[in-house]
Amino acid sequence: MRRLRVPPLLICFGFSIVAGLPWLCSAARMSSPPEQRLSLWYRRPARQWVEALPVGNGRLGAMVFGGIERERIQFNEDTVWTGAPHDYAHPGAWRYLPKLRQLLWAGQQRAAEELAMVHFMSIPLRQMEYQPCGDLYLEFPGHEAQRVEAYRRDLNLDTAIVTTQYRLDGVEYRREVFASHPRQVLVVHLSSSEPGALRFRVRLQPAHEGGLVQVSPSGNLRMQGRVPGGAIRYEAELRLRLDGGKGVANGDALEVEGAHRATLLLAVATNFRNFRDVSADPHERNRATLDAAGAMSYEVLRDEHIRDHQRLFRRVSLDLGTSSGSQLETDERIRQFRPEADPELIVLLFQYGRYLLIASSRLPGQPANLQGLWNDQLK
Repeated sequence: MRRLRVPPLLICFGFSIVAGLPWLCSAARMSSPPEQRLSLWYRRPARQWVEALPVGNGRLGAMVFGGIERERIQFNEDTVWTGAPHDYAHPGAWRYLPKLRQLLWAGQQRAAEELAMVHFMSIPLRQMEYQPCGDLYLEFPGHEAQRVEAYRRDLNLDTAIVTTQYRLDGVEYRREVFASHPRQVLVVHLSSSEPGALRFRVRLQPAHEGGLVQVSPSGNLRMQGRVPGGAIRYEAELRLRLDGGKGVANGDALEVEGAHRATLLLAVATNFRNFRDVSADPHERNRATLDAAGAMSYEVLRDEHIRDHQRLFRRVSLDLGTSSGSQLETDERIRQFRPEADPELIVLLFQYGRYLLIASSRLPGQPANLQGLWNDQLK
């Protein structure tokens, strides 16, 4: 049997998101726990990045905050790095190899290290930095947190979908977010129990200064950015589909009024082809991606995503016994944890580690870095 080894720093990243920080939301008014026991769930939105819930398809990653008045979805694309194609080999290093060996054989470790630093190390002597890409914001006028009832957000590890739901003035609102690997898009679906109740504003914001956001002639929201001092250019393009209501452009945003359901498809690409070539056209890549995904209904996209994820996730199961801990919010469950009283929490954390590795390390993406796929810091 194969042993699964999850990078320790990836586990630490995951545990920090599972635990979150304590915060009592008076607006929550006691929502029910999810039926799926392999779920992380909370009765409050995330107030900081480490409390948001991650989705990913190996190339695109997103952190979903579950906001009420304003939803933030911070997203990454795994080729957005500082730097440029460059040969980091130190010219002429081979000439100093005999001397380096001689010093080591003579037991002169420090002298050998100093020689290696001068003549063997890369130029420049540092690793390039993985960068955030941007943020997707959804703003909901009139959705004051203090008026909301039955709020809940959760990440279902078995379906790889983050759900946010609450009730306001008798209307049930629901959002689902996932990163489709087969279609290489981030999908956001909004719905309401009452036709015509959806009203919101959509914005994109690049992570780096000097970026551009505009509404394209086709009505898509398009974001362009560049890593300062580097060679990587990136673009994100959002396509909006509505069931009822209407969507209009207002400056650099899209506004929706009177909809029953809405689906947002976000494609993200860079000019990166490989470590030697950054000549790709991100706009053409996004256009092709959106054309393919846009031809499918939300239900088909969702079902395809779940089947694809479960093909990997359901390869491993672990049973350490049952417990009632899943009735508690995940952060409270961790605070009360005792191994003999809640063995299912151990299973949840084990499966969460697998979920993070699946979400951050799949072809055609790059290998997972120390943060997996998710990062909101420029440095």
